[in-house]
Amino acid sequence: MTTARSRPEWDVIVLGVGAMGSAIAYHAAARGLRVLALEQFGLGHDRGSSHGLTRIIRLAYFEHPSYVPLLRRAFTLWRALEADSGTSLLHVTGSLDVGPLGGRVFEGSRASCVAHGLSHEVLDATALARRVPAWRPADDAYAVWQPDGGFLTPERAIVAHAQLARAHGADVREHVAAHGWHVAGGEVVVRTEAGVFTAGQLVLSAGAWMATQHDALRTQLSVERQVLGWFAIADAARVRYTPATFPVFVLENADGLYYGFPEYDVPGLKIGCYHHLREIVDPSAARRPCDARDEAVLRAAVSRHFPDADGALVRSSTCLFTNTIDEHFIIDRAPASPEVLLVSACSGHGFKFASVVGEVGADLLQHGTTAHDIELFQLARRR
Repeated sequence: MTTARSRPEWDVIVLGVGAMGSAIAYHAAARGLRVLALEQFGLGHDRGSSHGLTRIIRLAYFEHPSYVPLLRRAFTLWRALEADSGTSLLHVTGSLDVGPLGGRVFEGSRASCVAHGLSHEVLDATALARRVPAWRPADDAYAVWQPDGGFLTPERAIVAHAQLARAHGADVREHVAAHGWHVAGGEVVVRTEAGVFTAGQLVLSAGAWMATQHDALRTQLSVERQVLGWFAIADAARVRYTPATFPVFVLENADGLYYGFPEYDVPGLKIGCYHHLREIVDPSAARRPCDARDEAVLRAAVSRHFPDADGALVRSSTCLFTNTIDEHFIIDRAPASPEVLLVSACSGHGFKFASVVGEVGADLLQHGTTAHDIELFQLARRR
């Protein structure tokens, strides 16, 4: 006599309720899946990469043209999340991708605009300074201006996704760390400090802690300390740095690849530099305070290009970028464990995609496939 196998407690367990995990929990729960989502810290915490008050969203995408269709859908889903949550999340300022002719940022951004028919303008240094008076561009600089870019408010977005996931029946638990997981009999067993849970599928979306969650990722990922700074703007010039007058930007110059934001929510021009000090860290032991070296990296661009904002460093924030070898994402089933979906790492440019990655994740959990093109994000892609 045989007995029917019991159903696991949950259809899906999500480990890590940051940008991607909160969105997947929401979309999966909205489709009727039984979802348990576990976060080792609090929602919208400052230990990973999804904090700092603002995150850029830009439709012109120099990294690869194949991101643009995902971004179009992301914009739609961010607006839907705003409507469903009653929270303002997406602020359109326009975006600037600035650099020399032949440079990765300018040429890549222009190519993505042309490939996908995006509204845009090409500005030389004189036109850029005229369009955005706060800028002092290099004489040989060119910019792609794209009107749809802007910024998202990350902490609010994560909370909005998590709250709506709960409204659809998901059990979203904060301050619950996972101690390990394994697959047994086609089910996933997750061990935590709050007990042992079983599910038909597991989503690993643990950001900087991804490499500790699956052996296949240990040699694929590196965690990098990143610092953001807010620099005081001269009172007479603050009107030039508002969301209405100052677009979000990515800037390529001889010192590095910078990105920045208008003054919003707190005082100051906000700026960061990709691969800040190229400081690879243990996510659980990364130094948090900003020091003089950190400030110098950021001030180099501020003093050169935004002299009206070359005031005191009034605020700083440390976050963690979890980088793949080619800096494209990972969204794929785990090797030898089809019950496990890997959703990370995002290499410092992923937050803007969280809304559509939530949809992609729910597609894969529910149907095993998605209509979105995610070939670039396969774990075994040619590097």
